[in-house]
Amino acid sequence: MELILKQDVENLGFKDDVVTVKNGYGRNFLIPTGSAILATASAKKVLAENLKQRAYKEQKIVEEANKVADALKALDIKIASKVGAGDKLFGSVNNIDVAEAIAKEGQSIEKKYINVIGGAVKRTGKYNAIIRLHREVTVDLEFEVVAAQA
Repeated sequence: MELILKQDVENLGFKDDVVTVKNGYGRNFLIPTGSAILATASAKKVLAENLKQRAYKEQKIVEEANKVADALKALDIKIASKVGAGDKLFGSVNNIDVAEAIAKEGQSIEKKYINVIGGAVKRTGKYNAIIRLHREVTVDLEFEVVAAQA
């Protein structure tokens, strides 16, 4: 079944992508939730026209995303967390904590666009996170988890 996505769908595609999915997934989930519509000939023509009109606006959005990416690369993020024996944390550090640390530095990024490499961090040290600012612009952000001063 060929569908046109109306919004970003995790592990499937971005808004306005034409994707092929199994019939049940399209009929029972994507279409009823409003995430996609059937990719008929007329819908594809409308999509092509919309993409043509959006190309110029998209260029400005990519430039803005690149500016934010440069600002993020310049940041030195340190996340303080409670530490137990050795370097093991009480709890973990995840994308929510990274988003809060970035917000303290003056940039606001939604937590769903941040992916901490290796999942939740459970020890002190240096780690990386991938931040998706736009479908064409991603930033590899290095952050450090340090022991909180009691």
